[in-house]
Amino acid sequence: MRHLFFIVLFVLILFGCNKSYEPESKDLAISAVNVPPPPPAGASESNRKDQDISESSPEIPQKIIKQASLRFETDNLENTFSQIQKATATCKARIINDSEGKDYTTIYRNLTVKVPSQNFDRFISEVSKGISYFEVKNISAEDVTEQYIDLTSRLKTKKKLEERYLEILKKATKVSEILEIEKQISAIREEIEAKEGQLKYLESRVSESTVTIEFYKNIPEKEGVKISYGSKLWDSVKSGFYS
Repeated sequence: MRHLFFIVLFVLILFGCNKSYEPESKDLAISAVNVPPPPPAGASESNRKDQDISESSPEIPQKIIKQASLRFETDNLENTFSQIQKATATCKARIINDSEGKDYTTIYRNLTVKVPSQNFDRFISEVSKGISYFEVKNISAEDVTEQYIDLTSRLKTKKKLEERYLEILKKATKVSEILEIEKQISAIREEIEAKEGQLKYLESRVSESTVTIEFYKNIPEKEGVKISYGSKLWDSVKSGFYS
């Protein structure tokens, strides 16, 4: 009888323990569902923000302004100019300035050439053929990508602002309001045109590189003096004749 009592008591205690732990297990299951998964190891908040920005904004190709300045001596001005002309035609460039002159010791010629940026390196290589020494050879590359992005962003902002004012203008009824809104639109339009001009100028400098070339030929000192003296004498004769 005593053994039967202990068995019944043990069964009741065991059944009560199982019921008391059941709600706790349910709470654990619910909490496991509601808690968000932890972030991946090594991922910081700044990295996630940078990733979101890069995904939301399209990439703008790098904008580089290339320039070069060359100066060298040559034995034959005409042959050198022909070589430069050939390089200009090959690289689809164009000469925008051509000047020549003479002093006591040299005969020189200066050129300014506009070269498509994709052909810049090739043009410099073609012009440099046969030249053993450059007195001046400066090549520069300026990255203006940040400036380009800033201008583009400001331009978009101004255009959106202009659209807002145009919408407000449609709803305006008073003459004073219409005049004031039109004044604001005119000011915004001027800013838009100015930024569009800056952007076009920047794009033109990026798309075409500027190369200045100065080449010269030395002449004997006596010959230079003779030419200079003869020129002065001829000028004197002409001056006396007209007088």
